[in-house]
Amino acid sequence: MNFIEILKAIILGIIQGITEWLPISSTGHLILFDNLWPMASSPEFFEVFKVVIQFGSILAVLVLFFHKLNPFSKRKSRREKRETFHLWKKVVAGCIPIVVVGLPLDMILEDYLSSVYIIAATLILYGIAFIVIESRKNRPTMKTLNELTYKTAFFIGCFQVLAAIPGTSRSGATILGAVILGCSRYVASEFSFFLAIPVMAGASGLKLIKYFIKVGMFSGTEWLLLLIGTLVSFIVSIFAIRMLLSYIRKHDFKIFGVYRIILGIIVIIYFSLLA
Repeated sequence: MNFIEILKAIILGIIQGITEWLPISSTGHLILFDNLWPMASSPEFFEVFKVVIQFGSILAVLVLFFHKLNPFSKRKSRREKRETFHLWKKVVAGCIPIVVVGLPLDMILEDYLSSVYIIAATLILYGIAFIVIESRKNRPTMKTLNELTYKTAFFIGCFQVLAAIPGTSRSGATILGAVILGCSRYVASEFSFFLAIPVMAGASGLKLIKYFIKVGMFSGTEWLLLLIGTLVSFIVSIFAIRMLLSYIRKHDFKIFGVYRIILGIIVIIYFSLLA
């Protein structure tokens, strides 16, 4: 096993764990890193790798929010259990757009929209959007997950479809959409986390099936790289989620908008000079 490839898997796991939950695009960052320091494995394996290590991020959400997401907890009252079931139904409502439109669109566009310039453009565009939306002084009408309506959950899912374009950010699109629709930053972030569970699990499963049909089983080295990337992603995601929820209690998302714009400009300049 090449130590350099292990190091790349660790770095990619760190990138995934941080950028999946912050509204700055995990896929965009992973693709940019691969353009700068590509893995020695095949392009097909990297396509699977950057999706499958999301399992670690999903597991982090399940661990951190196990009680809140568990409708069968003995520590919950009947009312709390009923509210948890309603929460999962809202997650299902939010998944409808991605299942009907997003996944087919992603399969069509994934080979055409991974250009670093498209990533840079979407980083800048949504960075501006965050700054503009956060500059408004509108008060949120939904301050708890119980106040989140099924209709709102569905429309948040519609915003999630935009993440089919690399550089958009799944969490960025859903959080931005939820804030526009009247959710508080905290509710927008939490619901974005929960919405990620079935979406990311489904995307990872489909990517694995597609790879096995097209290429075959992973080698021992590839399994190890996937395991390392997923484990690192899980550990880093724990800290990233806690950090984000703590941060937004007192701050807005403008800093992420500024970061996206700066990174997008740097990407354009850097790759233009290489051309």
